[in-house]
Amino acid sequence: MDFKQYFRDIQDFPKEGILFKDITPLLLDAEAREKMLEHLVSELKNKQIDKVVGVESRGFFFGILLAQKLNVGFIPVRKPKKLPYKTISASYELEYGQDTLEMHIDAIQKGDRILIHDDVLATGGTAKAVCELVEKLGGEIVQCNFLMELSFLNGKEKIAQHPIFSAITY
Repeated sequence: MDFKQYFRDIQDFPKEGILFKDITPLLLDAEAREKMLEHLVSELKNKQIDKVVGVESRGFFFGILLAQKLNVGFIPVRKPKKLPYKTISASYELEYGQDTLEMHIDAIQKGDRILIHDDVLATGGTAKAVCELVEKLGGEIVQCNFLMELSFLNGKEKIAQHPIFSAITY
């Protein structure tokens, strides 16, 4: 299936000069969404995973579906002050600024095998911060998983020590 047809470009969002890849057409199409889920799961054969980490907010959509399909726990990683319990945090650079992510301190037990999922791998800052959170809590990263990769931004370089899978590459 040609998944690229389910991603649309939005110019100057969220800031001028940014070309945003919108995944809502994929979310709207039940067949395409299911095929994408199957594609993501097929890349995890023979990999033991204990929990899926989904990154706010678009990483939640397929992150929770992956966790359900794999029959494992789901861990939300959120922006500051969005999680109700004690958290750890990591800051990172975006292609258009700086931000921080948080995770509950009890989300991962030492040795948990973790799949990290987000919608896009761009500059790699978000993914690197999430990897830091997982490793701080003693998790082992099995794979970093993305719907799409913007390869011209070289984000892979920041997380190159981990296995990476992107369903689509631009």
